[in-house]
Amino acid sequence: MTDGARTTAALTALGVRPGEVLLVHASLRSLGRPEGGARGVLDALRRAVGVSGTVVVPAFTPENSDTSPHYRERVRGLAAGAVDAVRAAMPAYDPARTPAPSMGALAETVRTAPGAGRSAHPQTSFAALGPAAGRLLAGHRADCHLGEDSPLARLYEADARILLLGTGYATCTAFHLGEYRMPGPPRRGYRCVVMARGVRRWWEYEDVALDDGDFAALGTAFEDAAADGDVRAGPVGAADCRLVRLRPAVDFAAAWLTEHRRAGS
Repeated sequence: MTDGARTTAALTALGVRPGEVLLVHASLRSLGRPEGGARGVLDALRRAVGVSGTVVVPAFTPENSDTSPHYRERVRGLAAGAVDAVRAAMPAYDPARTPAPSMGALAETVRTAPGAGRSAHPQTSFAALGPAAGRLLAGHRADCHLGEDSPLARLYEADARILLLGTGYATCTAFHLGEYRMPGPPRRGYRCVVMARGVRRWWEYEDVALDDGDFAALGTAFEDAAADGDVRAGPVGAADCRLVRLRPAVDFAAAWLTEHRRAGS
């Protein structure tokens, strides 16, 4: 059996089903150098979900924002002139061309695959491959990172599952939808570079203040409370993996974050 076939078999044993929608977070290093690299893993995923299934990945681009942690780290210690140069060189977001290097090799492989789609948000886009891609990616408003007008809400409606392929709950993007569903979540300003009618310009907007600092603890609490079938664990290659129902994870996140963030404020 080839490595690709073994990966497909491991995904099937974990519980991945033909026809389903998967939101995938992957660390290829954790898998132990799979044959074919990211392309081989995507092929295995597509075999596991079949021709009627859809694979979705975050394709975020913090590189084009001067309000992102990525930017603050990049300019730390630079003189004012050097900071201005960094801002001036930031590429404007183009959904058809802008890469998502911080999201990893699998995300880039999905994004650039023939037939893949990408949502329109200039900082927190998603890419998808499969028959449900258009419906899941449509209507991603530019002032809504990960809320009701984002693919996360469409994934919730589709009763998608999350595949943590060698990653932990700290990277579980779906928990952010729980932040939007808290009563009165805090908001903040954001800014990024976009291309509008061929002109590069800065886009400023206000949205929920995203914070993944407690997602690892949230994930542990969710697993402890999860109903049968909401979480399945098992190996894929050398990685410890989780297959998680997105809807109960988001519902739990909204309640848990409301309680714990208020207690800590």
